[in-house]
Amino acid sequence: MAQPKGVEKWKAKQWFNVHAPPVFKDVSIGEMPANDEEAAVGRNIIVSLDQLTKNPSHAYTNVVLKVTEAKGEAAQTRIVRLELVPSYIRSFVRRYRSVSTGVVNAKTKDGRPVIVKLIVVTKQRTAATKIVGIRREMTQFTKAYCTENDLDALITAVTEGKFQAEMGSKLNHITDLNKVEVRKLEVEAA
Repeated sequence: MAQPKGVEKWKAKQWFNVHAPPVFKDVSIGEMPANDEEAAVGRNIIVSLDQLTKNPSHAYTNVVLKVTEAKGEAAQTRIVRLELVPSYIRSFVRRYRSVSTGVVNAKTKDGRPVIVKLIVVTKQRTAATKIVGIRREMTQFTKAYCTENDLDALITAVTEGKFQAEMGSKLNHITDLNKVEVRKLEVEAA
């Protein structure tokens, strides 16, 4: 069936300027088209962390943001998750090394539930008992760190590497570590 004459659907759409959450200083991410304000709310936007922090070393981390509010021509977002790019993980998981992964469900100081997925790589092959010890201690450390800090402080610590550095110093007594990373940080809806 032929399209009726008049305004095309695309030209009738409204453009919204999307802003990052306050933890990233409300940086403008870009523009997004939508029919109206209600249609813009609830959309997910994937952005590289280096676009938000202006730090090129953050290029291997993606941030998923969800539009929570659209007023006028501005759209506000909240963080859904931070995640490492799979190719970056492959770059440090090599032969003759041991890997310990863990998934930690925790609540931040301000009551926000988070899921932290961790990966620790040793410098050389390590006994299974040491891997279990690493997993146990990184779970305890993560739960304690989350209960002591609010969500914004946790996200800042993860993006700046402070969280990973503190965990690495806590786990280094078990065996020599090559890499300590937060593979994924998921923020549950409040």
